[in-house]
Amino acid sequence: MSNTSAYTKILEIGRPPNIQKLFPHSQALLVSGKIVDRALIAKGNAMTMAANGRSTFVIRGALMAAQRANSAIIIEIARSEGGANAYCPVSLWNMARIVDTLCNELAITVPVAIHADHYGIKQESDMKMAKIEVPSIFEAGITSIAVDASHMPDDKNLLANIELNEYIPGWAGLETEVGEIKGAQGLSTVDDASFLIKGLNAHGICADWIALNNGSIHGLEASGQGIQVELTGEIHKALAPFETSGAQHGTSGNSSDRLRAICQQTATTKANVATALQMVSWGLEVNDDGNAILDKSGHFVKVPGEGVSEDMWQQMVTYADEKGWKGGDYKKLNLAFENRLCGQEKTIRDRMCDRVEAFVHTMLVDVFSAEDSADLAKEAILKAGSYDLGSKVELLEDPEEWTKDKIIARAATLDTDKGPEGDFDD
Repeated sequence: MSNTSAYTKILEIGRPPNIQKLFPHSQALLVSGKIVDRALIAKGNAMTMAANGRSTFVIRGALMAAQRANSAIIIEIARSEGGANAYCPVSLWNMARIVDTLCNELAITVPVAIHADHYGIKQESDMKMAKIEVPSIFEAGITSIAVDASHMPDDKNLLANIELNEYIPGWAGLETEVGEIKGAQGLSTVDDASFLIKGLNAHGICADWIALNNGSIHGLEASGQGIQVELTGEIHKALAPFETSGAQHGTSGNSSDRLRAICQQTATTKANVATALQMVSWGLEVNDDGNAILDKSGHFVKVPGEGVSEDMWQQMVTYADEKGWKGGDYKKLNLAFENRLCGQEKTIRDRMCDRVEAFVHTMLVDVFSAEDSADLAKEAILKAGSYDLGSKVELLEDPEEWTKDKIIARAATLDTDKGPEGDFDD
């Protein structure tokens, strides 16, 4: 799919309207999340990385890896990381511009979706701002969104998804979430996942992905339990009539073997990776699970000659100590240090990106089986003759059975345990 005329045609028809308007002369193939999802479905037993772009170094390395693997990829940032109260320099409003610029600079030709992850609705009062903010992020180049109202009871989660949907372009990738994402407690069930997906279907909404609380833990993995593969497969099987793919959150801290099992035994096509990429770019020592290794004193281990310079790392540690930051709090260094990191020597900047590229390429090819999915995404665009692939399924549920009153009544019968409040960055 490297033919110049074919690629020109794909650029003409495959980029959604907001991307065409923002970047009329671009050679970067920024696409809807739907296109990436369909490509991985076509590949079969495969998922691609949703690389959490906490810094430009992570984004650059991830794009280079995707190009080398010929893999479609997703670049994302969560609302908590890149929203109004951001702790990262990459935001919901500048991420598309950063990705487009880097794709043109690096001659990246694989399809890239720009995803707003964990767009959190924590209470009904959040909806007023969401109805203003969601259109603004699509105007800024977002091509896919995860509506995360899973913090609320099941009926309010579903109703929030339905109400907010009119503010999301129909062509855009759509992810929904159930059972707060936080770990081994309060795991999602077939009942609560089915309730959400069936209710959306009854209102003409087809979610491309569903994120479950299936044992994933965001940030640094503290326990050894990790993702529950069998539970995930069971829920995905129940949702098969709706063709809903899985979005796996909290991959950092889970072994490659477990992630391969997610590929082989579930319908997952999207795997979020955040904390591991941040640590890799800085030059910290990580294990096979993507977890940063701590020394006997509980400090991160910096690999000499890798990532940031030794002097810069000491500055980062000192700054964190002054702020009282430990462990997962180190994520807050992204905003404070991006400009300092950009001011390092080119050899240092390059090795930061190269380390991310190597890590992401290994994941895409050896773990996620995503290689050559870029061609499948491009074929899907050509076959559809459009940037809009439409819904995967038609109306299966009776709308009369999913009115607001009946949604509330149905939710009251669900036997679910939300568990304690979670962390939603990864």
